[in-house]
Amino acid sequence: MKNIKIKYLLPFFAMAAVVLGLFSSCDSNDASSSSSGAPEITSVAKAVEGDLVPVTVGDPKNYYIIRGKGLSTVTKIYFNDFDTYFNPVLVTNTEIFVLIDEKTPYANSSNKLKVVTKAGTILYDFVVAPPTPKFDSFNSINAAEGDIVTVYGDYFLNPTVKVGTSDVPVISSTLTEIKFKMPANATDQYVTVSNISGSTVSAEAIGSALYDDVLQGDAGHWMWNGADIFDTNFKDDKVQGEAAIKFVFGGWNGADMKFNSRDISKYKAFRVKVKSVSTNAAASVVFVFGGWAYQIKKPLTNKWTTIEIPFSDIGNPTTFDQLTLQESGGFGGNTILMDDMGFVLK
Repeated sequence: MKNIKIKYLLPFFAMAAVVLGLFSSCDSNDASSSSSGAPEITSVAKAVEGDLVPVTVGDPKNYYIIRGKGLSTVTKIYFNDFDTYFNPVLVTNTEIFVLIDEKTPYANSSNKLKVVTKAGTILYDFVVAPPTPKFDSFNSINAAEGDIVTVYGDYFLNPTVKVGTSDVPVISSTLTEIKFKMPANATDQYVTVSNISGSTVSAEAIGSALYDDVLQGDAGHWMWNGADIFDTNFKDDKVQGEAAIKFVFGGWNGADMKFNSRDISKYKAFRVKVKSVSTNAAASVVFVFGGWAYQIKKPLTNKWTTIEIPFSDIGNPTTFDQLTLQESGGFGGNTILMDDMGFVLK
């Protein structure tokens, strides 16, 4: 068999069945032709339904067809020098069917596919793409024009950044952090980070924070009981930026936070990420709005959880200047962490 021309079926097992069926029909000419001449790679294509389209970028955890000649004596396959398993049953003189392993490195790599055969070794230019960016948070959410903003996450390989629809130059980046300068007219826009594999958008809009390492518009905050703890710079456990708020509450004790009055007519909900240090199933906190007019009790777990309270549940306020919290577990008090507190745009 000089070549395998297949309309590769999308489901892998169906595709493999077709491939194996064709392999079984190969005649003895394959054996003689496979061992003669230097090996060569002519193209790599993703194994998808339809005609094979050559590509130079591959995604981990997907199957690809390496096409060429002299491939039947393959002994090793490497993507970015990562030793990649292949099934010898899915090999002919002109095709190799292989899965790019999810552990294949993608940063600071050779960007080469290497196929080792008994007749020689072939190097072929081929990029293994990182996963789509993971966007954990950015800080400061309320950054002003000219402020340096840090994005936290993962898979930031050669990233690009947009604020709204505008491209923003990247000042510096690693795989887990990006720094850029906040442009003008950014309020109410979202931050988008892209790499070769795709894009991810921030969960928070610029300017929407009440707490992003500092209490924004703080007009005074205190615990009801002076023996309790209100720490706005707790760095041992956080989900946004570099710090969280730590409340150490006695049983049924609480805290008040006052803010400079703020127009919230463009927002639809209050948001916050919360975590209970206690694993007690009764762990909970009451969010109090409107001078005790609205009391919203929320259960807590020992995992960070996002809570959103729609403004329709608390009388559709148009301004915001105070939040009260009350520990309500009923088991003698709790330590509660809060982070990424603010509002959700309509």
